[in-house]
Amino acid sequence: MVIFRSTENINIKTTDGTLISYSKLKNPSNLFNENIYITSLEDFEDLKRVFANVGKKYKAKTIEESKIRYLSQFPKELGISNLNEFAITQSLDFKYKKFNLLESSNDIQSLYLNEKKTNIDKQIEGILKEEISIVILGNPGLTISEMICASTALRLLYEKLKKRFRSVKIDIYLNASENKYFSRDKAIFSNQSFIHRVTALSINVKKICEYDFFIDVSSVSKRSYYAQLPHIDAWLYKFGMDYKSIPNEKKYNNISLEYYKPKNELKEKFQTLKLKGKLLLFHPFSANISKSIPKEIAASLLKELMVKLPDYTIVSVLKIDTKIDEDRFVDLSMYSNGFLDFAYIISNMSNVLTVNTSTYHIAEAFFIPTIVIFTDSNKKETPHNYDCAKAIYVKDKSKNFSQFIFKNDSLILHKFEGWNRLNSSKIIKLLENF
Repeated sequence: MVIFRSTENINIKTTDGTLISYSKLKNPSNLFNENIYITSLEDFEDLKRVFANVGKKYKAKTIEESKIRYLSQFPKELGISNLNEFAITQSLDFKYKKFNLLESSNDIQSLYLNEKKTNIDKQIEGILKEEISIVILGNPGLTISEMICASTALRLLYEKLKKRFRSVKIDIYLNASENKYFSRDKAIFSNQSFIHRVTALSINVKKICEYDFFIDVSSVSKRSYYAQLPHIDAWLYKFGMDYKSIPNEKKYNNISLEYYKPKNELKEKFQTLKLKGKLLLFHPFSANISKSIPKEIAASLLKELMVKLPDYTIVSVLKIDTKIDEDRFVDLSMYSNGFLDFAYIISNMSNVLTVNTSTYHIAEAFFIPTIVIFTDSNKKETPHNYDCAKAIYVKDKSKNFSQFIFKNDSLILHKFEGWNRLNSSKIIKLLENF
């Protein structure tokens, strides 16, 4: 966490219209103060840029964390402690770059930031209250995939705490200062029935002291355990839970569409499509180009699947450059305008074929049999926790002809050779064996 004050009064609006107000500190001697603010490390970096863009006199001045953390009213931290994260990372900002230029900053920081295993049972031992409240500071995950996995871990945390306390209220304060996906992130967590409230960082000191506990999830995705463990297990580890003792069948994702209202046109389209037979979602592209099927190969694979899967109508929410004209390929991209739109479309599928994206995490929530295509560089990200997912690995055959550090696609040989070996027959066989 980062604790700070604003040198001037300023308002910031999030993508969903939420207004975050910062007021100049008037009484610096009083630390139990509504004009002293707390945010995550990521959000603080964004906030400094916002302030700088407004004007030179707008600054976020940090306050020593221990002065606030040791207030008698301050809530108790649960899970792995993030104590002094800002001070540690700032002192290393110069040191680690000289220490080893070949190592990433995350690798070096993880050596100094606390990652020691903790036990949440011991942390709540002796608490006599029957009703507790918890505030989560920062984004539990930065991508849709990570947030869905974090939601699963949060549900397991909630269920564990409910066995001990009569009422458990969980509020999440998300990164918001320059988060262009704030509305999406808010929708993902607001969708979970066990989450009481989702709002925007920062939170002031008086407000955080209304809670019994806090969990600081700032920069969790940069920790070494996050790289080594499946995301659900990594979040359970962060929350102080023994992920090994929890059966995989309990680590299911949950997405509710109870209050979602799809467009009538889309509902009617699905009613018509389902009369024709099974539906296969084909999702060949990711925001990460290294995880995406090259466009020409994706178009070719789609044509093969059309021929070899006569019982299926193939659906996509992505623009695929192909000249397929027949009614067994349906482009629904115009209806997929948000997280819940996409989730609804997936929920109507018989099967899903996707590269390594959030698609297969969403499909798992609806028990949709899914084939996930990973490149061998993603082998640490296996779907082994998911009963409804099977993996295909594509070997990266590319060789870099350049002797320089920078990457130049024109100097990479055999770039698509591994993807060319993607076998439609293997995909069909896996579909048949679900």
